[in-house]
Amino acid sequence: MEKFIIKGGTPLKGEVRISGAKNAAVAIIPAAILAADKCILDNVPSISDVEVALEILSSMGAEIKILGKSKIEVDTSRICDGAVPYELARSTRGSSYFLGALLGRFKKASVPLPGGCDLGSRPIDQHIKCFEALGAKADIKHGIVDLSADRLIGTQIYFDKVTVGGTINALLACAQAEGLTIIENAAKEPHIVDLANFLNSMGRYYGCRYRCHKDKRRIKASRNGVFCNTRPDRSRYIYGSGCGDLRRYHAYQCYT
Repeated sequence: MEKFIIKGGTPLKGEVRISGAKNAAVAIIPAAILAADKCILDNVPSISDVEVALEILSSMGAEIKILGKSKIEVDTSRICDGAVPYELARSTRGSSYFLGALLGRFKKASVPLPGGCDLGSRPIDQHIKCFEALGAKADIKHGIVDLSADRLIGTQIYFDKVTVGGTINALLACAQAEGLTIIENAAKEPHIVDLANFLNSMGRYYGCRYRCHKDKRRIKASRNGVFCNTRPDRSRYIYGSGCGDLRRYHAYQCYT
């Protein structure tokens, strides 16, 4: 079993750069599909889940450009298929977010059930519930979720329990639904607010109670490329701040 051995007694001094939040990045990257244009994402963490999400986009026809250490450009205008490769989907938990994004844009999606780190069971029954409420048909066979819809109609979605992934998929899918969608018992984590802000910048409207609609007057604006600066990872910030507090008489700074 691997372990860390930490030898104390040494004053802490220096600066730590807090990278972007993983949970925000893995939701915003699939959301770029809805733009059907170029999106610039800044402060993106360099981790495997992000790399896999970008590889999924690339496999579907998106163009990815690395603009800096944590800055990328994603052009999803050439994506024309709603299927996610099996092996890539099975290597990350965040692959389920491609369901909502692809359904929103193409009115169809085919995504293998997510894999990734072993953090226990993460059922997608609440995800399916929201897709069906919007008018989609869902079919799960051989570990692959197939969604299809003639049209998506705004409605009221009530989650039986608070679900972060379900809320993210609901936001992604209803972004292209007709009319107003109200999401009740929604998760309200900071990275969900980040996603809502990103979708707002494409011309959708998300209020603080997740009353979601697409303004017909803003459909053209919704297809413009956008810029997004991913918020700092709060767990890393808390850890860094905690280290500084433990040695409060020594210099220690966190910055983003």
